[in-house]
Amino acid sequence: MGQTYAYLRVSTREQNEERQLAAIEGLEIPKDNVFLDKESGKNFHRPEYTKMKAKMEKGDILYIKSIDRLGRNYHEILEEWRFLTRDKYVDIVVLDMPLLDTRIGKDLTGTLISDLVLQILSYVAESEYQNIKQRQREGILAAKNNGVKFGRPRIEVSSSFYLAAERWNRGELSLKEAAKESGLSLSTFYRRAKGVKRSPLRNRNYQ
Repeated sequence: MGQTYAYLRVSTREQNEERQLAAIEGLEIPKDNVFLDKESGKNFHRPEYTKMKAKMEKGDILYIKSIDRLGRNYHEILEEWRFLTRDKYVDIVVLDMPLLDTRIGKDLTGTLISDLVLQILSYVAESEYQNIKQRQREGILAAKNNGVKFGRPRIEVSSSFYLAAERWNRGELSLKEAAKESGLSLSTFYRRAKGVKRSPLRNRNYQ
């Protein structure tokens, strides 16, 4: 009897994996055999997935919540599935799709059905990914056309900044003192103060 594994994936560090953890609860999977990546599913170059794949051996069982948690690229999902099941002899169980359970239906008909379902779900996973990316591009373009600006907003400075910058230029204030007087961080003050006309007699004091 091989070991049991679970693979979880969320696309960003802000997303929550609780739904996937709840799905594997009760499967008696050792804690060390649960692998989680907070990475995009566009390819399989993910650190935790790579560790898990190297650890798995013949007869092991891999549980995933849904096929899109494995990946989002149609061709790579099919290749990875075949590598795990036919080269490493690992069984895969997709909890959201009982037909995708390689422990059962190992005869010709069962394998055919499983392959067809896998291809359909893999296609759906990639199509959804492409649709999401397209909607994001369209949303960004629409926002730009409506005057929305992306990136960090430029910090407005007050008259105290210019006074502090002049005194810093003359060497009367240290960088830390000047930043404090202007109410800015050290990096922001230094970056903005470089644009202020400097005195040729400036004494550089960076402390």
